[in-house]
Amino acid sequence: MSGTNHIFGHRLWAKDFPEFTETIRTKYLIVGGGISGLSACRFLNQNNQEDYLLLEMENHLGGNSSNGENKFSKFPLGAHYLPLPNKENTEIIDFLKESKICLGEDESGEPILDEYQMTFPQQERLFYKNSWQNDVVPQKGISVEAQKEIQRFFTLMDGFRGKKDSQDKYWFAIPVHDSSRKDEVLQLEKILFKDWLHEQNFKSEELLWLLDYSCRDDYGLGIDYVSAWAGIHYFAGRKNNWSKKYKDQVFTWPEGNARLTKHLSKYTKGKNLTQYLVFDVKINGEKVEVFSFDNIQKKTKKIVADKLLFATPQFVNERIFKNRSTKSFNYVPWLLTTITLKNEFGGDEELAWDNVIYGSEGLGYIYDQHQNVSQIMGEKVITYYKSFSTDDCRNARKKLYSMKEEQLKSLVLDDLKKAHPLIEEFIVEMQFQKIGHAMIAPVPNQIFGKESQKAKESIDGKIFFAHTDLSGISIFEEAFYQGIRAAKEMI
Repeated sequence: MSGTNHIFGHRLWAKDFPEFTETIRTKYLIVGGGISGLSACRFLNQNNQEDYLLLEMENHLGGNSSNGENKFSKFPLGAHYLPLPNKENTEIIDFLKESKICLGEDESGEPILDEYQMTFPQQERLFYKNSWQNDVVPQKGISVEAQKEIQRFFTLMDGFRGKKDSQDKYWFAIPVHDSSRKDEVLQLEKILFKDWLHEQNFKSEELLWLLDYSCRDDYGLGIDYVSAWAGIHYFAGRKNNWSKKYKDQVFTWPEGNARLTKHLSKYTKGKNLTQYLVFDVKINGEKVEVFSFDNIQKKTKKIVADKLLFATPQFVNERIFKNRSTKSFNYVPWLLTTITLKNEFGGDEELAWDNVIYGSEGLGYIYDQHQNVSQIMGEKVITYYKSFSTDDCRNARKKLYSMKEEQLKSLVLDDLKKAHPLIEEFIVEMQFQKIGHAMIAPVPNQIFGKESQKAKESIDGKIFFAHTDLSGISIFEEAFYQGIRAAKEMI
């Protein structure tokens, strides 16, 4: 059983820390070592700002882009892939080149990508009507009406993908900050996706399942809870315009996005302190004083900085700053389960990278050794994902927190047995990863609402904020963008 260090984090409720006994000085202090904080460090470094320090509460960097490892494979403990970016997102493309994921361009401008860092065939499959089919869109054995609805939906999404306003802004962009603020667009963010689908007369069971699955996969919550804008953005935000050769493949690694954390972490070498919990902040003249508890040395330290960046979620910030509230922010709890299985698991059926079960409450599982090119195969390692899609994330979080190993095991295996009735015979070990506040959910008014805009504002030009919950969508590109945006503001 693993998870975030909630016991240490929850000391923010009590703030029972000793007086400070040591002072550290730096020009820029970044609090939070997830992707936003790491991206900010990279930006500072690349803009000739060397005097910075990053603090992280956990004993490692990466936040939701972290990983575990056993003797058979690395495996993700959170985010596990990165889709191909839009050609307009030049900052991500530069990072992919720097990380040797993109190896340059050919004479025609087509990106040359390292195919060993992309999904191999078979990328995804769906267990539907007692057999596996390629792709997650239900195909075999569906009615003509359902086929027509699915086709109509995707044609509509193709239209939204290219839609721009009079200022040449996409209606649906990545980062979301670049999206149009046209009234017609903003209206979509005020209504539920399920209501919009009803208005458009979409009612096929297979289509509605697919859309609900997609939203739970990217946002944690399904079509009953996310905004219509977010639901459409899932399909229309990615333009498929960077590469002609690669369309559906994504970048992925056995350890998931922890590989991207590793690339970003080089900018924090000798400039990061882990197991530090920030619990108080004061502006003192031209300086900002930050009080942080060092959980290794068990003492409080004061860090004096010119500027401060909180690359932390709002449920942390509200414990440190007065007049900050998370009432409008919904954080979805997630459960990840990494299962090591005997090599015979799956029989003659080749496991895809992404394996989804129709009608399931879970999100299926990833085959972590999907890109293994060696001929020697030992045990198989898969990671099962489940978000708790509900209108009461707080209650779901408490429930997940209280669940013991046997309950978790039943929850996961009852789901997987729909496709693999004999799975228990193959299990070598199971590891559960609980993430209480895994991601922000884009419910209506989350992305463009007043509370989110207010939460982005700096305090006295000294204290800045960056996190995916300020975007309203928890994906790598948004975290990366948030770090750059806030670091630019700082300097």
